[in-house]
Amino acid sequence: MDSKRILYVSQEIHPYLPENEISKPSLELPRKMNESGHQVRVFMPRYGLINERRHQLHEVIRLSGINIIIDDEDQPLIIKVASVPQARMQVYFIDNDEFFKRKSIFYTEDEEFHPDNDKRAIFFCRGVIETVKKLGWSPDIIHCHGWMASFLPLYLKKFHHDDPMFSDSKTVLSVYGATEESMSEKLPSYLSFDGLEEDEAKAFEKANISSVYQANMKYCDGVALAGSKLADEMKDYVKENVSQFIDLSSAENPHEEITALYEQISVEESLA
Repeated sequence: MDSKRILYVSQEIHPYLPENEISKPSLELPRKMNESGHQVRVFMPRYGLINERRHQLHEVIRLSGINIIIDDEDQPLIIKVASVPQARMQVYFIDNDEFFKRKSIFYTEDEEFHPDNDKRAIFFCRGVIETVKKLGWSPDIIHCHGWMASFLPLYLKKFHHDDPMFSDSKTVLSVYGATEESMSEKLPSYLSFDGLEEDEAKAFEKANISSVYQANMKYCDGVALAGSKLADEMKDYVKENVSQFIDLSSAENPHEEITALYEQISVEESLA
């Protein structure tokens, strides 16, 4: 594959969070692509439990300072960055005191799903878009890992399709197994507030993690089924509704299969 500009957006990345089925490939894949000569940028949320001193995070003043409106609330966007040890790669962190200062990822101390996780996801994805625009860096491929990053293809397809920065970008979503936690009942109104048509917002009514994945797939160019905990129902849904997908749940060399998927969706672009 010719050299590409690849944007990786993940809800969890090792070593900033413990190693798991999302955080591990979210580091390994961009590292391998970077080593293969591709231009890579990586984004994740700056959760409050990330030790900024240990990982040497620092704020990027020139990228911070934008306000993002979520459900009629102004929220300041703060951008931080750190270098990945031994990877020759940087990670950009989306930060905001309201959404990410808390010392947890998705659950409270009582193991309850944060009621504003959907708003946090929207802020994260919109924050990535605004930061990439400020960087002036137009990605050829945008690869999203996890449900929290799955809203990014929706926002790009619906609200930035005519933006020269993203008009030629192709999106890939890696879908992972998860508990069936429910989103806020207000999720459709959050998306409608941003301009999503009412009939499309209805797909997010009474949403849980699986249905969020499924609703956001329609805005993607490719899907990767990842991890050993993915339900058969999700695999069946993807096989029936997605034209370009790969199943990495038992892949011996996922890097090669993902590269092939990138090539396929890029070929479709050139033939369009």
